[in-house]
Amino acid sequence: MGQTLAEKIISNHSGKNVKAGELVIAKVDVCAVQDGTGPLTVQEFKKLGKSKLNNPERTILFIDHASPSPRKELSNTHTVLRDFSKEYGAVLSDVGAGVCHQRLVETFVNPGEILVGADSHTCTSGALGAFATGMGSTDIAVAMALGKTWLKVPATFKIEVTGKFKPGICSKDLMLHLIGMIGADGATYRALEFCGDTIDNMEMSERFTLANMAVEAGAKAGLFVADDKTKAYLKSRGREDKFSSIKPDEDAVYERIIKINAEDIKHTVSCPHTVDNTKTVDELDKVKVDQVFIGTCTNGRIEDLRIVADILKGKKAHPDVRLLICPASKDIYLKALEEGLIETFVEANAAILPPGCGPCVGVHAGTLADGEVCLATQNRNFQGRMGNTKGFIYLSSPYVAAHTAIKGYICAE
Repeated sequence: MGQTLAEKIISNHSGKNVKAGELVIAKVDVCAVQDGTGPLTVQEFKKLGKSKLNNPERTILFIDHASPSPRKELSNTHTVLRDFSKEYGAVLSDVGAGVCHQRLVETFVNPGEILVGADSHTCTSGALGAFATGMGSTDIAVAMALGKTWLKVPATFKIEVTGKFKPGICSKDLMLHLIGMIGADGATYRALEFCGDTIDNMEMSERFTLANMAVEAGAKAGLFVADDKTKAYLKSRGREDKFSSIKPDEDAVYERIIKINAEDIKHTVSCPHTVDNTKTVDELDKVKVDQVFIGTCTNGRIEDLRIVADILKGKKAHPDVRLLICPASKDIYLKALEEGLIETFVEANAAILPPGCGPCVGVHAGTLADGEVCLATQNRNFQGRMGNTKGFIYLSSPYVAAHTAIKGYICAE
């Protein structure tokens, strides 16, 4: 009986061939926490009585969720992480470096590895061909101490996408379409394995978006076979020597196979207050927006910013719309400066935020007023996500977000 991609990677880390449903103890390559979950992880780690980390060079502490800190209480939690990194030799990614999930794919994670992170969107790194998954702070503390974790091997949904997108359609539209199709809990504790010629032809930035939102369908991981695109990306990041490729067996057993024709995908948005409450743009009746937010670990990459800049060039954001743009990492910010994208954004009356999570988590920088509507390129829109339970959040691709910022209502042209 053949193995899926998830089964193969976990087998390589548990010393035996495994299949879906088994409970295993697996070696962990990379551990990650952020400033929301990290302080509890530090507390739990110290309770274990360990004098050192199992692998400090691959234990990463990110300060990105409240970056820079808007309150003294959060500043104090940042100090906890900074002090821990100095005491135990962990890697610190401090204010301004960027969102943990983008930083992980840029610098820390390689194909075939296992990454566990105290953040649900850790699954982003699955686009590199790694088994990357979010866990609770206590589980991460144990992994940091022992270099191992326990997990149940997930069953896999095979997502086969074929054909070409119509002009302006993004992988975000595909992912929102899929989540709308199967539901926010439709793939609970499954791995989503993406394949098909559409996926083969995607740039890494598009794959990162798909992997990032796997958890929005309830999935444990979103996985891709590492290929020439992956190798080129690793080379661009100075890690070409870390390339390896694991492929599922032809006779792998999948719990479900979902086939999607890329030509059928339309501009899609998630409406308040759940990600699976999806509609196509042409089904909406010119929903007026007060704020447009472009960025995050879902769509804050340089390719996303180029799409937005092409649309905004020579234009202004609607006078009733606050346009916020946030590069996902320092390297992306520098690239956007080099290419003149930031100048285009500023001339369009956008506010440029420092690399980090910003408004997405509702801690600072873009909290909504009562009754306000925001269209965002982030991955979640539950009630209160952007800091106000009386706000309304729609999710879209960067393409739709840019057009919406100009017109003042949700649109794709």
